[in-house]
Amino acid sequence: MRRVLATLAVLLAAGTALAHGPTPQKIDQTITIRATPDAVWKVVGPFGGIGAWHPDVAKVEAERGEGVGGDGAGAVRKVTLKRGGTLVEGLDEWKGAERTYSYRLSDPDLDALPVSSYSATLTVTPDGEGAKVEWMGRFYRGDTGNEPPENLNDEAGKEAMNRYFAEGLKGLKAKLESGPQR
Repeated sequence: MRRVLATLAVLLAAGTALAHGPTPQKIDQTITIRATPDAVWKVVGPFGGIGAWHPDVAKVEAERGEGVGGDGAGAVRKVTLKRGGTLVEGLDEWKGAERTYSYRLSDPDLDALPVSSYSATLTVTPDGEGAKVEWMGRFYRGDTGNEPPENLNDEAGKEAMNRYFAEGLKGLKAKLESGPQR
């Protein structure tokens, strides 16, 4: 009888382990730009301005929130990507004096990014005579079931989010280092 109970306990534990859902994934991208932190923030700081520097963005529709210039809690941006899909993102916190803001995905679009949700923070800090821009994100894969297809699993989410952040930071660097915005 003990052996039967022990076997049942092992099977129950294994079933519970398999039933565990997805774990949050994290990414962190940084880039150094040859421009002052204030010059970088002037470009990257406006929440609705991502279309001016991110090369993957085709169009942005922004709704103002509370705060300076509409960059505050409650602001929403609808980002249409060139390759298709739309990201609807809500601004949680915008701190202009500290050159940072945090936002989250409101409505998932698996055609845009293979993730079910994400939150992100973008920060600009001094770095020598230039500025460092850090873009960090936490997200869940596109399919939160126990056996997601390859295109919606953790690795697909990581790859897509890393690519999206990296391309954005490269676009920001190119915009700022190619002109007189310093």
